[in-house]
Amino acid sequence: MADTQGNVQVHATNASAPPDHADEVEPAGHFRIYLGAAAGVGKTYAMLNEGHRRKQRGTDVVIGFVECHGRQRTEGLIADLEMVPRKRVEYRGTLFEEMDLAAVLPRHPEVALVDELAHTNIPGSSGNDKRWQDVMELLGAGIDVISTVNIQHLESIADAVEQITGVPIRERVPDWVLRKADQIELVDSSPEQLRRRMLHGNIYPAEKVPQALTNFFREDNLMALRELALRFLADETEEELLGHLRDRQTDVLWDTSERILVGVTAAPGTDTIVRRASRMASRIKAELHVLHIISGEGVRPSHEQQLGVLRQLAADVGAQWHEVRADDPAHALYDFARSHQITQIVVGSSGRSRWQELKSGGSIVRKISQLAAPVGIDVHIIARRDAKLASPNAPGSDAAPQ
Repeated sequence: MADTQGNVQVHATNASAPPDHADEVEPAGHFRIYLGAAAGVGKTYAMLNEGHRRKQRGTDVVIGFVECHGRQRTEGLIADLEMVPRKRVEYRGTLFEEMDLAAVLPRHPEVALVDELAHTNIPGSSGNDKRWQDVMELLGAGIDVISTVNIQHLESIADAVEQITGVPIRERVPDWVLRKADQIELVDSSPEQLRRRMLHGNIYPAEKVPQALTNFFREDNLMALRELALRFLADETEEELLGHLRDRQTDVLWDTSERILVGVTAAPGTDTIVRRASRMASRIKAELHVLHIISGEGVRPSHEQQLGVLRQLAADVGAQWHEVRADDPAHALYDFARSHQITQIVVGSSGRSRWQELKSGGSIVRKISQLAAPVGIDVHIIARRDAKLASPNAPGSDAAPQ
């Protein structure tokens, strides 16, 4: 359907959480997200419009936090909605305004409008580092939440956006957070229309327009971001359809039999391999398993931090983390694949020299391929990229537009 701005809106429903988060308390409130490919498509405008529609039906609606970025049409929608006063916090000599979670919770509206799901909270403004964590608290308290997010902030997609745009994506939302949503709506706009809005001053102040148009808002970037958003919604919509069919045709097996295993080490660039495997798994609705093999005397202390990052990343993209002890990594990976009915193995390309491989008995990647081929397991070898990512806990706005 189209909204008042002529934007296409696609619905998808998926309230499931990955196994790693199955022990968390399920949200009592309903969760709706407006998803966009980039700033300026109309996510906040659509969220506020929905707030007005619900208020007119007699629903108790408040604004927890809305960021208008100086856009007059968006600001015009705020006037008739109750807004919980923002919390003012001083940080490094500058005064910031954040959502006051401690004030929204006791106000306990039926619906809270909370913009920019990926935002990092200023230290001292909340008990949580991220706004999506604030939203989880609101939902847990039985408050319905309507929020917004851009596709570049989704954890499994962020590194692909970095490669496409050259812009670091510091603020990220775990995949499972979006999958907890009862409804996701894509607020869509063509690259040409978005660039026209930029030129007319409807997105950023005039002094920021030239730089934006020649960098993040290049037409090829916008086309790629739009494609990523459409693919994500297509996957979610397919999952909704399969759920519908399962409910009505219980004698038919609709679950996919594909299972993907990604082998990881503490080597630089391994996080990009996990994200690549996550996208592969998402596109074919496959289970994703991440396996770290501990050999010799165990994990080196210098590797603990990197492995901790990988464990968290596996949880964020909805994968299951496994660790096994073995002296032969190739056979251990193969044995795990066989025992877990894995259909595809993903490994990173070897960074060792030919001499190092000969000393250790040959290429591990080649061994895995030789073991897997006879039993019909596909092996994908992914090029390593040394990711130069900023700390995900840095406060303030992302370098990429919201």
